[in-house]
Amino acid sequence: MVPLAEAWDSGASTWSPQEREAYANDLGDPRSLIAVSAKSNRSKADKDVAEWMPPAGHYACTYLTDWTTVKTCWALTTDPREKTALGRLAAACPDEPITVELAR
Repeated sequence: MVPLAEAWDSGASTWSPQEREAYANDLGDPRSLIAVSAKSNRSKADKDVAEWMPPAGHYACTYLTDWTTVKTCWALTTDPREKTALGRLAAACPDEPITVELAR
């Protein structure tokens, strides 16, 4: 969900190699990794929500929730542009509680 390069820029650069490996292979939460087409994966690359959103508009709220969950789970930071985009984009989403199990 949150690309490795984005995770690195958001705090993973200070993690141990074991923590980075655990993040890259996190199958404990279905929101962490999702299967997408190669085209979609190339389009997203290492962009955050300020730079890229899935082309399927109906998936936006799920994507934002999953993005926020992964960032919270792994104690990753959010830069100002990303935070602004999250607030703006999530304003159209239903206000629903989410459950997060902290990984770190």
